Order: sequence, then structure tokens, then C-alpha cells
Amino acid sequence: MKIIELQMLQTLYEQDFYAWVEQTAELLQLHHWETLDLEHLIEEVVDLGKSQQRALQSALRLVLSHLLKWKYQPERRSHNWQVTLTRERLNMDELLQESPSLRRFLNDAEWINTTYQRSRREAIVETGLLEDEFAIACPFSVDEILDLDFYPNADE
Repeated sequence: MKIIELQMLQTLYEQDFYAWVEQTAELLQLHHWETLDLEHLIEEVVDLGKSQQRALQSALRLVLSHLLKWKYQPERRSHNWQVTLTRERLNMDELLQESPSLRRFLNDAEWINTTYQRSRREAIVETGLLEDEFAIACPFSVDEILDLDFYPNADE
């Protein structure tokens, strides 16, 4: 009976993910450990962590690309850029408040560099400026990136 229930749950995962989530939550609440689809449950828990990391990286990418545009196109600075910078910095702050362990990514030079290179590419395309005009390495510190009041000057 348990094998059939587990097989049904595994099939449900493939056919109707939301129903699988509801059924899994119910099984957890009832402490029916033997019926849980552990393989998929572990996969989903790992994906939750990856999702948080992607959310942080997405917000960081937007902040960096807007800081670059702010720095390298001062004549085009706009209120919309300020709104985006503020919103994404607040998003990053919320993520870091909810999951302080995400901060380790901001202390990882390689992770920051990967995100910066994507932001740099975005800024190049959006501004139409030459690649040589943008700093090769991230010109902003983590403190500046997170600072709600930081806006770079063109000469920095």
C-alpha cells in the first residue's frame, strides 16, 4: 500500500506540481514520513535555496546596471533610474533580512564579478556606449551597492 501511495505521489509530481505540493504538505503535517516522495521533496528544498540566490543576483544585476548607466550617462539620469535603484536595493535588503546567510554571496568576489559582467553587458547594450568605456572590474563596493543614498558621479 505504501509503495502504491508513493508511486501515486511521484506521478502527481510529474502531472500536477501544485497538487503534489498540497499533498506533500498534508503528509508532512500528518507526520506520514513513510509516504513522502523524498527524492522530489529534497530536490524542491534545494531549489528553494537556489531561488533565493537567483532573486538576490537578479536584484544585484539591476542595481549594478543602473549604477553603471548613472555613472556613464549622467545626461540621461532619470527619476525612473532612481526608483529602480531604490526598489532593487530594498529587495536585496529584504532578502538579506530574511536569509542572512545569502550575504556570503556578496562577499564572494567571483560571484560579484559574474553578476557585474552581466550587468556591464546589459549597460553596454542599453546605453550604446563602447565596451571600453565601462570598467572591466566592478567599480562599486558592496557597501555602495547596498547604500540607498549612493549614486556615483561620472568622474568617480
